[in-house]
Amino acid sequence: MSFSRYPKYKDSGVEWLGKVPEHWVTPPLYLRYASDLGKMLDTSRINGDHLTKYLRNVDVQWGAINFDELPEMDIEQSEFPRYTIKSGDLLVCEGGEVGRTAIVPTFVGVIGFQKALHRLRALSHDEHPVFMFHCLRWAAEHGVFDVSGVSTIAHLTGEQLRKYRFPKPSGNEQAAIATFLDREAAKIDALVTVQLQLMDLLKEKRQAVISHAVTKGINPDVPMKPSGVEWLGDVPAHWNVIALKRIADVNTGVAKGKDNGTRATISVPYLRVANVQDGYLDLESVATIDIPAEDLDRYRLKAGDVLMNEGGDFDKLGRGHVWDGQIDPCITQNHVFAVRPREVPSEWLNAITGSDYAQFYFMTRSKQSTNLASISSKNLMELPVVLPPIDDQQRVLAFITEQTSRFDGLFVEAQRAIDLLQERRTALISAAVTGQIDVRSYAERKAA
Repeated sequence: MSFSRYPKYKDSGVEWLGKVPEHWVTPPLYLRYASDLGKMLDTSRINGDHLTKYLRNVDVQWGAINFDELPEMDIEQSEFPRYTIKSGDLLVCEGGEVGRTAIVPTFVGVIGFQKALHRLRALSHDEHPVFMFHCLRWAAEHGVFDVSGVSTIAHLTGEQLRKYRFPKPSGNEQAAIATFLDREAAKIDALVTVQLQLMDLLKEKRQAVISHAVTKGINPDVPMKPSGVEWLGDVPAHWNVIALKRIADVNTGVAKGKDNGTRATISVPYLRVANVQDGYLDLESVATIDIPAEDLDRYRLKAGDVLMNEGGDFDKLGRGHVWDGQIDPCITQNHVFAVRPREVPSEWLNAITGSDYAQFYFMTRSKQSTNLASISSKNLMELPVVLPPIDDQQRVLAFITEQTSRFDGLFVEAQRAIDLLQERRTALISAAVTGQIDVRSYAERKAA
C-alpha cells in the first residue's frame, strides 16, 4: 500500500519534528490540553471517610489501563475535578517508561490517579485524544522526552510536558489520521496475534516431540513394556526406569542472608532463578554473594551439572539447562538445584527433566500456593528417570537436536515476521502523525 504526500511542506520550528504539511501548526501542549499531575499518596489519610480507587504508573500500559484490584486513597469530593479521570483523558507516565500513555475508556466510574501520572484533558472539541495518543507514542519511541539531568531518577515533569510542541492538523484531519491508524494498527495487531499463536503451537509441538522421544524412543516398531509408573505408561522393553537418586546427586545452593559470623568470606558469582531459563542460561547479569571460603567446594558448580529451578511461578518449576562451566568459580542460590549425573550423560538427564512427564511429576509433587509452586530436593531425587542403553540415548539425543533445530528455525521466522510487522506499525504511525503521508482520502474511502 502506497500513500501520497501533502502538496507543500514547511519547517515545523521543532528540531526533532522537521518539516510538516504547510497548513499544520505546532503549538505547545499547554495551549491544547490541560495538564495535571496526580495526587500524592498520604498514608495517614487512608481512614475510610473518602476512600477512592486510584491508578498508579504500573496500571497504565501503552494503549491499555488495568482497572483490576486498584488500591484506595483519600480523595474528598471537592478534589474530584483535580484528581479523578473521565472518558477521553490521556494518562501519561512521568517515570519508569517515561511518556507511556493510554486513553481513559468510557464508563470508568470515579477513579483517581496518583502523582506518578499526568492527566491530559483536551481544551476544545477540536482536539482528538486518539491522535495525540499516537503523537505521544511516536515521541516516546523516538526518544523525544529528554529527562536527562532532571534528577537521579528519570521523570517527566509537568513543566516539561506542557512545553512540548506536537503537530496540530485541523480537528477533521486529526480524526481522519486517528481512524486510519486505528484501522491499520488493528490489521497489524491481528497478524502479530497469528504469529504469536504459531509460536505457541511450535513450542507445544517441540515439547511433545522431545517428550515422546525420551519416553517411547524413535523406533515405532520396538516392543514395549509397562514402565511401572501409571502416568508414564509403556516404555521400550529394553529400557529401564530408575529413581534419579540412583544415577545423580542433587545439590542445593546457598541461602541468601545467611549469617557468616566471624568466618573469613569470599565474593563468588551465583546463579538465581532468573538466570536459569527453559533450555538456556541467561548470564548477562550475574550477581555475587559473600560466603565462607571453606564452603566454596560444597556449592561450586562443575561442568556437566544440570541446573533446575526449585520453583517460583508454575512455568519456572523444574526448568533448566546444562552448565558448561562458563564462569568459575560459580555457585547457585538455594532456589536452583545443581543435579550432578554419575551414570548418565548430562544431555540425557536435561532432556528428561525438561520433558512433559517430568514436568507432570514436579507439579504433582510440589508444594503449591496461588500461582506458585516449589519442589523439595527429596521429591526431586525420587523422579523416575527413563534410562535406555547408551546407544539409544545417543540416537534419541541426535534426533532431538535435529528436531529442535528445525523448530527453532520456524520460531525465528515467526519472530522475524513479528519484528517486520511492528516496524511497519511504527513507520505508519510516524509517517501519519508527522504528515509525511496524506491519509485523508484513504480514511474517506473506508468510511464510505
